[in-house]
Amino acid sequence: MPTLPTSLFWSRTDTTGCDHAMIDDRSGLRARGVAVAATPLPHTCRYELVTDPSWATARLEVTTEGGGWQRTVKLEHAAGQWRVTTSERGDLSRALVAAGRPRAGLPGIEDPERLADAVDVDLGAAPLFNTLPVRRLGLLDAEVDTTHRLTMAWVTVPSLEVFASEQTYTVLGSGRVRYSSGTFTAELDLDGDGYVRHYPGLAERLAS
Repeated sequence: MPTLPTSLFWSRTDTTGCDHAMIDDRSGLRARGVAVAATPLPHTCRYELVTDPSWATARLEVTTEGGGWQRTVKLEHAAGQWRVTTSERGDLSRALVAAGRPRAGLPGIEDPERLADAVDVDLGAAPLFNTLPVRRLGLLDAEVDTTHRLTMAWVTVPSLEVFASEQTYTVLGSGRVRYSSGTFTAELDLDGDGYVRHYPGLAERLAS
C-alpha cells in the first residue's frame, strides 16, 4: 500500500471522536482515513476514496465496526453508472437497540439507479468529503453567491445505508461556503486548498 504525502486531522465537536485522513491531491484525490466516534454507539470507520483528475468520484470503500458487528460498502462509478456492493457480519441493529437507539437499515441501496444524477459521494460526519464539490466545481475561485444544487451519493455512518441526497453549495467568499441539505445549513471555513478547517457543530481541524 503506497504512502500518501499529506495528513489532515479533525476533532469532532458534536461527540467524542476524531477523523484522520491521509491524502494525495496531485491529480484528483486519493485518500485513506480512519474515524472514531462515541455515538450513536462506539464505532470505527475506515474509508478509502479515489477520484478522477476532475475530482469526480471513481470509487469509495468504507468499513464500519463496533462490538459484535462489522459492515462494508463499496461504491464504484464508471460510464455514468454506480455499482454498490455490501457485506455484513454480526448485528448492528441489535447493538443499536441495546444502546437505546433505532434499528439500522441494510447497508447499501436497493436500486443504484437512484444515484444516476450523483457525481460526488458524501460520507456522514467526514469533513474531507465536502472538498469534492468545492474542488470539482472550482468554488474557491467562484464569485460570491455562486450556487450549485447537487445530488450526492450519501453514505450514512455507522449503518452504511446509501441514499441520493440533494445538497446545495453557495460561495460566501473569503474561503467560506454555505452547505445545506434539507433543513440543515452550515457555513464551512476552508483553507486555500478547499479542505475544511471548521465545520460548525461537527468538527474542527487541528493545525498540521
